[in-house]
Amino acid sequence: MTLAMVEAVILGRREDAERIANAQLPAAWPNRALVERAFTTSLEAIRRDPAGRLWGDRMILTREGERRVLGSVVFHGKPGEDGVVEVAYGVEDASQGQGYATEATLASVEWALSEPGVRVVQATTFAWHRPSLRVIEKIGMKHVGTRDHELMGELLVFERGR
Repeated sequence: MTLAMVEAVILGRREDAERIANAQLPAAWPNRALVERAFTTSLEAIRRDPAGRLWGDRMILTREGERRVLGSVVFHGKPGEDGVVEVAYGVEDASQGQGYATEATLASVEWALSEPGVRVVQATTFAWHRPSLRVIEKIGMKHVGTRDHELMGELLVFERGR
């Protein structure tokens, strides 16, 4: 994902985002909830270090028919000194339950694990979020602990290593 695409999404410039992606965005995108979930840092921080902040981030696009954005797989920055990266994923409502999140997240995790400096890929979700848990299970991640979310309580932490 490019800085120009991220700027268009964060700033709510739908036409620019569609032009950059060369694909139609879901009807509800971009919106504040999407931006808050997908971007864990400010636009200013992304602009200061786009290579580090957007490391490995990808859009999920249709392969056939009309070119559409179905979702995204993002990492929370390039790996730290500990070799850990965190992945997150989302698919627009109308395309959920069709395996897109699993396919795209698996490909992204496998790519990340092949990159220098990456030892482990983590993912977090809530115990009640069954679709996310199913994706995590299908891509071979194992439950390794919990972490507190400042507003919503306990997050389950999963990992897959080399």
